[in-house]
Amino acid sequence: MTARKPNAAATAAHERLFPGHVSTLAVTDPELIEYFDNFAFDEVLRHTGEVDERTRLMTQLAAMIAVGAVTEYRVMLGAALTVGVTPVEAKEIVYQAVPYAGMARVFDFLHATNDVLTDRGVELPLEGQSTTSPDTRMEQGLAVQKRIVGEKAVDAMYANAPADEQHIQQFLSVNCFGDHYTRTGIDVPTRELLTFAMLAALGGADAQVKGHIAANLNVGNDRAALLAVLTGLLPFIGYPRTLNALTAVHALAPADDAPTREEHA
Repeated sequence: MTARKPNAAATAAHERLFPGHVSTLAVTDPELIEYFDNFAFDEVLRHTGEVDERTRLMTQLAAMIAVGAVTEYRVMLGAALTVGVTPVEAKEIVYQAVPYAGMARVFDFLHATNDVLTDRGVELPLEGQSTTSPDTRMEQGLAVQKRIVGEKAVDAMYANAPADEQHIQQFLSVNCFGDHYTRTGIDVPTRELLTFAMLAALGGADAQVKGHIAANLNVGNDRAALLAVLTGLLPFIGYPRTLNALTAVHALAPADDAPTREEHA
């Protein structure tokens, strides 16, 4: 029986990310690992060039948090650190996940991140990245929310919310944006790619996926970048969630050669 192993390009990419590491699954499940590695570490990577390797890995980590894949996250965090993702960036990915995936899911990933960083000799806690105070988080959060989402859209959200839901709108401004998007360590365009990756991976968040596609476009991330992120996520989140997010990209950032309704008719 011929030994099954990934092709040369996939093997080289795998070695760059996981130097000297041989997966136990390559021994127990060689057929699966052969075509998964060929797909994830060769074919897919040919279509992710619109984002750099560090950003791709950061968005993959964000998606793994969203789907609750803590074991795979540990492995991929090691790869991300190997190719230059900083400890601060690693922590900021986890912090950014809290308002989208919730602390109940993020809790284990925070501990996993601390474990991986500590094993690599990183002293914790890291330098703080917060730029707001209890007195300024609402003002600064609302400002960055309007920059990302759009002033008219944010004003409409407040105007259309009933009186007994106003506190939720305020939480979005003060907590989601004021506590998180105002932090340093990762810039706003990258944070929006992370959020897009998390929402796509979560599933069942179609309205939010659309909202953050628009937000990505507002902060300078174009269709090509969004497609590169989705392509990088595909091996890890599967086709249904990828295709659902792709539908939203088509709707909000159509390709130049996309058929018009008249052409379909």
